Amino acid sequence: MKPTDMAETIDEKIKNYRTAPFDSRFPNTNQTRNCFQNYLDYHRCNKALTSKGQDASPCDWYQRVYKSLCPNSWVGKWDEQIENGSFPGKI
Repeated sequence: MKPTDMAETIDEKIKNYRTAPFDSRFPNTNQTRNCFQNYLDYHRCNKALTSKGQDASPCDWYQRVYKSLCPNSWVGKWDEQIENGSFPGKI
């Protein structure tokens, strides 16, 4: 498989994304930790790339995953905590 073919395959997977894929770090059916980790990864990625003046669109993957796994009420609460400076996670 050529590198361009592999890039097209990855682009196609992202384009056809429907729900979070299996993540071997979180093999159990309870996906709470997976949800929280992807939320953190999105914000860390976004912060790192924007601070370097780079395009943060690669971070969209994490956002899609956490939005498909996390209840909206949790995300809203976490967003509010980030705004207030009281978020318990390390971003």
